[in-house]
Amino acid sequence: MKDNHTIPFTRRQQIQDMAVTGLMTAVLCIAAPFSIPIPVSPVPISLTNFIIFIAIYVLGIKNGTLSVLIYLILGAAGLPVFSAFSGGPGKLAGPTGGYLIGFLFLALIQGLFLKSFPERKAAPVIGMILGMAVCYAFGTAWLAWQMNQGFAAALGIGVLPYLPGDAVKIIAAAASGPKLKAAVIKAKKQ
Repeated sequence: MKDNHTIPFTRRQQIQDMAVTGLMTAVLCIAAPFSIPIPVSPVPISLTNFIIFIAIYVLGIKNGTLSVLIYLILGAAGLPVFSAFSGGPGKLAGPTGGYLIGFLFLALIQGLFLKSFPERKAAPVIGMILGMAVCYAFGTAWLAWQMNQGFAAALGIGVLPYLPGDAVKIIAAAASGPKLKAAVIKAKKQ
């Protein structure tokens, strides 16, 4: 049996990328179900978007978005990986389904900013803010339709209560994401 150092570099790198993508997907699936319901909204507080922020830092646009897609597929298949340990197609079709699908847009936009402007320290933060804005817009439109409310009313219950917490998550991800990425790169080289 060959040791890691005799495996061709590209094959070894592919294996490492798959392993880290699987690990980040697992972290997302483990952390996302833990949520705090709030009385004014059907949308709970969770760490899902924070884990996505970190996944994009660590994995980049392609594998980070793949990680989010796998998470959504696992949840749609019925695994209890969504908030409050729920899953199934009904969760995607329910009031919070638009936010869940919006996580794909979040991953793509943040990843695009990281890839396009790697030397700019503000780029990831701008990407996270714009990605969350698109996620919010998609989720709020879906929530409004599901609850038979106007967009402004859905915005009031589906976005406004979460802005302070999401701002803290963005700051925490911007502070820890580059360090985690550096640690993963260092580990891959060993």
